[in-house]
Amino acid sequence: MSKVRTRFAPSPTGKMHVGNLRTALYAYLIARHAGGDFILRIEDTDQVRKLEGAEEIIYKTLEKAGLSHDEGPDKDGGVGPYVQSERQAQGIYMKYAKELINKGEAYYCFCDQERLDSLKVKSGDVMISHYDKHCLSLSKEEVQEKLDAGVPYVIRQNNPTEGTTSFTDEIYGEITVDNIELDDMILIKSDGYPTYNFANVVDDHLMGITHVVRGNEYLSSTPKYNRLYDAFGWEKPVYIHCPLITDEDHQKLSKRKGHSSFEDLLEQGFLPEAIVNFVALLGWSPGGEQEIFSLKELEEIFDYHHMSKTPAVFDMKKISWMNGEYIKAMDFDRFKEMALPIVKDVIHREMDFDKILSMVKTRIERLTEIPEHIDFFEQVPDYDISMYKHKKMKTTPESSLDVLKEVLPVIEAQEDFSNDALYEMLLAFAKEHGYKNGYVMWPVRTALSGKQMTPGGATELMELLGKEESIRRINAAVGRLEAEIS
Repeated sequence: MSKVRTRFAPSPTGKMHVGNLRTALYAYLIARHAGGDFILRIEDTDQVRKLEGAEEIIYKTLEKAGLSHDEGPDKDGGVGPYVQSERQAQGIYMKYAKELINKGEAYYCFCDQERLDSLKVKSGDVMISHYDKHCLSLSKEEVQEKLDAGVPYVIRQNNPTEGTTSFTDEIYGEITVDNIELDDMILIKSDGYPTYNFANVVDDHLMGITHVVRGNEYLSSTPKYNRLYDAFGWEKPVYIHCPLITDEDHQKLSKRKGHSSFEDLLEQGFLPEAIVNFVALLGWSPGGEQEIFSLKELEEIFDYHHMSKTPAVFDMKKISWMNGEYIKAMDFDRFKEMALPIVKDVIHREMDFDKILSMVKTRIERLTEIPEHIDFFEQVPDYDISMYKHKKMKTTPESSLDVLKEVLPVIEAQEDFSNDALYEMLLAFAKEHGYKNGYVMWPVRTALSGKQMTPGGATELMELLGKEESIRRINAAVGRLEAEIS
């Protein structure tokens, strides 16, 4: 077999949807696993939906995800241009469309919008249109007359209305459709641009693409693509259609729920490598128990034959857990580079930020969770004194007030304010008064933080806050408890 060549052909219409990222990832992994080429092609045939700056988003997303391409608009491999509007300007698509017209496999259509609207019929809640081949009956002379007169036209594929068309997909097996269902799809639009469907086939052939990876929503269109391959006499690629991705409620992924695009996930504090790892498992299984894979490992083990037909569920709990594992395993210097700006945005007092970062690193699943773990270092939040009640520690607001008043002079007398020294001091205090350790630690920690959960124990917080601030907070807590209990 010839060298494996896959492509990712996104449209520059905004952020990269998770489904598109998975298509890019699978195409990349298939190429890398086989020692082949991964090509980037920009499909900007839809000039209406094209957004300024969207091409840059594509490049940045692939770069952040680690999916380096071998050929593309910025890396000529000899089969360019790699941007469809540039290929259109060279007349590539019109040339092949006219070749199909000469073979009777396509025809000019001059129907106006009013006539096309009259062909629409309601199916459920949507209007569907099936072209009736009206312009196929025009004579060559009539066609030329309309072309000479400048009548707007499109070029349509001439599909049969009888019999069936079959093809084999690597995931879904053999699929057969009745030809009557194959609408005469438009190949060249009235603006002279090719449709996505036509440009894909022409470009895939001219660029030597051997494996086509795309979403299963294109399964029903594939027979039309294959009829184009047959009409030209071209070899068909291997088809790999990916299963649908849904949210936890088995609905379409939505921006509202925050898991529709790569950018959305980055903004929510997910790491690029965790996103890639998670997306790789949306519809593909390596077998075994292992779930954490580097991109290099995925390149080595990826086999598209292990992809699933059933819809994949985008589980936010699962990706959050996975992201947490990546954060735990991350080199501290890299974590500091990413997390320190977040910490400094929350805490404006002088503190040992490295210690704070070390404490939160093993406790968070997303970078965006950092503020809620550390905001109390800047200022104790408003809290209900019922927080001093702890069933396991056997503490109450009343007992906590007593403990804080008793321990405050001991803390004020403490000179060594390191964590170890403070810990020994509180243990000795608890032992002397016949208290369980938690009976003392819980009130102190609550007074210092105003939180149920903190990224460190009472003495760690005291060390970080320093003697003056720790005493100030405990005094404030005593005053509050006295005011609310009395």
